[in-house]
Amino acid sequence: MTQTMIDHVALTVRDLRGMARFYETALGMRSHGGDGETCRLGAGDRVLLELRRDSAATPRDPRQPGLFHTAFLLPGRADLGRWLRHAAQSGVRLTGASDHGVSEAVYLDDPEGNGIEIYRDRLQQDWSRQGDRIEMFTMRLDLDDLAAAASGDWQGAPQGTSVGHVHLQVGDLDRADDFFRSDLGLARTFDAPGGAWYGWNGYHHHLAGNVWNSRGAGPRDPNMAGLAEVIIKDHACAGNLRQDPWGTRFRFI
Repeated sequence: MTQTMIDHVALTVRDLRGMARFYETALGMRSHGGDGETCRLGAGDRVLLELRRDSAATPRDPRQPGLFHTAFLLPGRADLGRWLRHAAQSGVRLTGASDHGVSEAVYLDDPEGNGIEIYRDRLQQDWSRQGDRIEMFTMRLDLDDLAAAASGDWQGAPQGTSVGHVHLQVGDLDRADDFFRSDLGLARTFDAPGGAWYGWNGYHHHLAGNVWNSRGAGPRDPNMAGLAEVIIKDHACAGNLRQDPWGTRFRFI
């Protein structure tokens, strides 16, 4: 039976060529085709990101609901170490780095302000869990130790890279909780001030929502650049479309 998971993410972008170049050079994604209005990017044989041009879109507003970050999951710690070395050598500007217990994560933004996380998971048997709840935390990540785990040079996003999770900005945590659990069938796995985390199949989280920048916000401006939709792989629900209270679309395939 196929497990429910994030398949890929679609972004509305103002500068299609510049954004594609960033994801190719900074993250090592490869072109999976497109046309003058779209560009699909991924790793190995898998599409992870679809960029959709709208040069008239208004710039992303960080206070509005929508994307907090897209999290790209690398297969192992050595891969994350190689990427970290690549980022340092190529001048990629980082915005943070954290050890979350279940994972090690590095953060950055793309040129249009969309948040990105690059991370690797620790083994699931080493996660601390009680029922659906999974212990996570935020501590300083030792970047020198992580870089030392690398062997060889970064050759681009490797086969097996996936969209591990998508973290959203929402206007209200209670309304988001009802949507995530009732409409998307997620289990609530973790809580922190101003945020909640949710997963399928016992994973630490596939989706999360926070109000750190967007508390009390109404529906997102549909003409704004940023998150267009989250595409979820679940054959039992293929063809269904859900929309959260702030206009974020979730399409099942």
